[in-house]
Amino acid sequence: MDNVVQQPAQIPHSRIEDALAIVMGTLMVSFGVMLMKQAGALTGSTAGIAFLISYVSPLSFGSAFFLINLPFYWLAVKRMGWEFTIKTFCAVALVSLFTHLHPMYMHFSTLNPIYATLFGNVITGIGFIVLFRHKASLGGVNILALWLQDRIGLRAGKLQMGIDTCVVLASLFVVSWQMLIVSIAGAVILNLIIAMNHRPGRYTV
Repeated sequence: MDNVVQQPAQIPHSRIEDALAIVMGTLMVSFGVMLMKQAGALTGSTAGIAFLISYVSPLSFGSAFFLINLPFYWLAVKRMGWEFTIKTFCAVALVSLFTHLHPMYMHFSTLNPIYATLFGNVITGIGFIVLFRHKASLGGVNILALWLQDRIGLRAGKLQMGIDTCVVLASLFVVSWQMLIVSIAGAVILNLIIAMNHRPGRYTV
């Protein structure tokens, strides 16, 4: 009889573990966002829209990011349930808060925009993984894409790509083409980090 390797039983995260992970994940995401903001860079999805608004209006990134996400929580309840929605609301609120707090306590006299953009995306990608592993997200466009996929069959990836393309095209009016290229490279790095570390079967819990 062949030996059967038994998989360890899945142990769910406790509420304390979830809370600590959401704080740590949002600290990393917000720090990466701060680096990109100071470098004058951009990114995609809901965060990219918030960047654009912060560049052309009096609203800060944190305020714009929080407000943009408000209409999507109803969809999150319908698509993902209350637990996911509450965690996501907390994560969005913390990112908005931390992006206000970081500049109050950290100042960079010299900041290379290329390095800051690429490193900022690395830190942001790691923060996303922490949030995903504890069944939270940063809401917005991702929730809308999943909802439309369920309702009308529109592939979530195609909608996400279309919105990201619109963000990139709109950013041509607010940043230089050099910074745009660096921002695209940073976004590719961020998505590679997520693709390598967040997929079915990668972890047991």
